Amino acid sequence: MSSDHIDFASLHPLSPEVIQRQATINIGTIGHVAHGKSTVVKAISGVLTVRFKTEQIRNITIKLGYANAKIFKCDSEACPRPGCYRSYRSDKEDGFPCERVGCMGRMRLLRHVSFVDCPGHDILMATMLNGAAVMDAALLLIAGNESCPQPQTSEHLAAIEIMKLKHIIILQNKIDVIKETAAEEHYQSILAFVKGTIADGAPIIPISAQLKYNIDAVNEYIVKTIPIPPRDFTSDPRLIVIRSFDVNKPGSEVQDLKGGVAGGSILFGCLKLGDEIEIRPGIVTKDAEGKIKCKPIYSKIISLFAEQNDLQFAVPGGLIGVGTKVDPTLCRADRLVGQVLGSVGKLPKIYTELEINYFLLRRLLGVRTDDKKQSKVSKLTKNEVLMVNIGSTSTGGRVMSVKADLAKILLTSPACTEIDEKIALSRRIDSHWRLIGWGKIKHGTTIEPDI
Repeated sequence: MSSDHIDFASLHPLSPEVIQRQATINIGTIGHVAHGKSTVVKAISGVLTVRFKTEQIRNITIKLGYANAKIFKCDSEACPRPGCYRSYRSDKEDGFPCERVGCMGRMRLLRHVSFVDCPGHDILMATMLNGAAVMDAALLLIAGNESCPQPQTSEHLAAIEIMKLKHIIILQNKIDVIKETAAEEHYQSILAFVKGTIADGAPIIPISAQLKYNIDAVNEYIVKTIPIPPRDFTSDPRLIVIRSFDVNKPGSEVQDLKGGVAGGSILFGCLKLGDEIEIRPGIVTKDAEGKIKCKPIYSKIISLFAEQNDLQFAVPGGLIGVGTKVDPTLCRADRLVGQVLGSVGKLPKIYTELEINYFLLRRLLGVRTDDKKQSKVSKLTKNEVLMVNIGSTSTGGRVMSVKADLAKILLTSPACTEIDEKIALSRRIDSHWRLIGWGKIKHGTTIEPDI
């Protein structure tokens, strides 16, 4: 459908012309390493998010994975729940016959979701925080054959608490490999673990992602307990980049070369084919005096797609690919991650220094230690270097000054952000970055981009 005849003000996330082609909600899969995050995404969407050879060999997620799925419900009242809820790949069309034997109903599309599959390994916490920037809700995976909580279970839960995610579904995975009494004990330990956290009162669904057991119940809970957030379709568009690619095969002829692709989620506004776009901060360099310069990248949208679906326009929510005329070497191997894409001249300012109002966690998460003193988070100190996550940007930050709950941080590389944006703070402990708190941007020093 051409975007020329679309009234964007009248669109909403469940409009047929939107939901048929594009996901409108982002659901993160979080939890400890090897608890089944990628497996559950594959069980729901039919798409394997572990795509890179190094990931397949080691059987872990290293980069952010992504997959889209459509959730349908049979329109026959005789079709029992939760089996009446089924999920398929994102190219499945609406209104096909129900697969249940003897059922005469038809499947109706209720949700089109994007999964952001986060790595669970402790050294990849920065990647997980980048993914959290676009999440609307989360599936927290807790394996039944290990004690609860494991280190990254706590750390990931704290991260989404910082991002103020209210909608969480807990999946008690791998119940096919434990006895019923052990499953009940494990269930009680999950209840104790989430008590008082943002996940307190969240539904806990026993599943086996490997055997696809109870996946229909997960689909039902996604539809019933995760509302689609309110979306702004009419503002100037802004997309935060969480992946970027060079789609050209080695040895391609010059005339066949394609521009780079930025993958991410639109926060608000709509992108259309042919739109002129700007990417900030763009190309970052230093002059002879060591002064940072930023040159925004200007381009044009030549293609939009959500997995196999080509789009004429893209709306907020869901993960989309934006084909551009940008030099593919600037996009290869996720080089654009952390950049912000939008209408020319309408993006936020580029900051090199931030003044933040910060809050520290009471204790260190993601570390196995019995020593209470060691697990306490110490205050920020002048000149220490932190890892700062702003949207999908991970950058270093040197603490220039600290006063009560205010801190001034000099960023290693500039970030396109704005006042009141939330940021996550991590400290290097035992050679790993550990989440220690969060902050809110109050002021900052900006630089003018080189036009």
